[in-house]
Amino acid sequence: MKPSPQGHWAAGLLLSCLCAAATAAQPYPDRPITLVTPFSTGGDADLAARNLAGAAQKVLGQPLVVVNRGGANGAIGSQQVREAAPDGYTLLLARVGSQAILPALQPALSYGWDDFTFLGTLELNPYVCAVRKDAPERALADLVARVKAQPGKLNYATTGPATVLNLGPQLLFNELGLGAEAAMPIAYKGSGEALVAVLGGEVDFLCTNLAPIAGAVRDGRLRALVTTTPERLPDFPDVPTAAQSGYPQLESIVGWSALYGPPGMAAGLVQAWRAALAKVGQDTAWREGTTRTGSLPYILEPDATRDYVRKQYEAYARLGELLNISLK
Repeated sequence: MKPSPQGHWAAGLLLSCLCAAATAAQPYPDRPITLVTPFSTGGDADLAARNLAGAAQKVLGQPLVVVNRGGANGAIGSQQVREAAPDGYTLLLARVGSQAILPALQPALSYGWDDFTFLGTLELNPYVCAVRKDAPERALADLVARVKAQPGKLNYATTGPATVLNLGPQLLFNELGLGAEAAMPIAYKGSGEALVAVLGGEVDFLCTNLAPIAGAVRDGRLRALVTTTPERLPDFPDVPTAAQSGYPQLESIVGWSALYGPPGMAAGLVQAWRAALAKVGQDTAWREGTTRTGSLPYILEPDATRDYVRKQYEAYARLGELLNISLK
């Protein structure tokens, strides 16, 4: 005798309940989590990812395995996470360049600024412009004077046109009434390589997040000329702010790190990371590791993270219009 439709319905309901119960009984996480960093090793994104991995493992009891997937200004690694299963085992170390600047300036990008699950911000990265210790510039005004006197002769390190390493100098040139080629950009794969380039004399200066160059500034190999923070940094009190240097417009450039997941992560997983990041934010080793690299701990909850990133996206969209920067 064939089962009745009601029998099919009852069996299906029972199976669904059993699956749901099995899923609910399974703790998260029960295996290592992959943390995709969409930039190369040695840069500030990599440093932030590894600092988070050490602290989160103590909270979650499972390792976060950092995997570097650099390329296309962070788009390759970001797209990998966007396409991953939303099970909480593939996450993204989100950055201002790949998650706000690229979506704002590259209309054909394969993902939007909000095509992810927002789990929380991690830190803010002050933005600085720096030169080698043997360079003649002692202040931003000196660099400005040299650029004006030798248009097109100096060069600086970037990681591509739609990155903070390029937007800072371009904004400065715009404020000076100079063209985009007032100094020539030399592109590198990541901020780590850009640091090596300026230390080795391949470029005259760089403007970047403080984190990857903090050690070189601290030990005197680099001289920081300006920071975009509203106040001077406690660990670098000799570095004047953009406003103090006469260019407050530079304050619109700021770096940050956040934690994202693929779109469609369940509310329970988001809540698990909300609680985990709250504990990470109180971890002494994580806070010390963050400040040691020149960053500022900045933990926001998921909804606040989404709102913050939206404002960043809108700010860089306006900046792109001002500087006439648009990527195909």
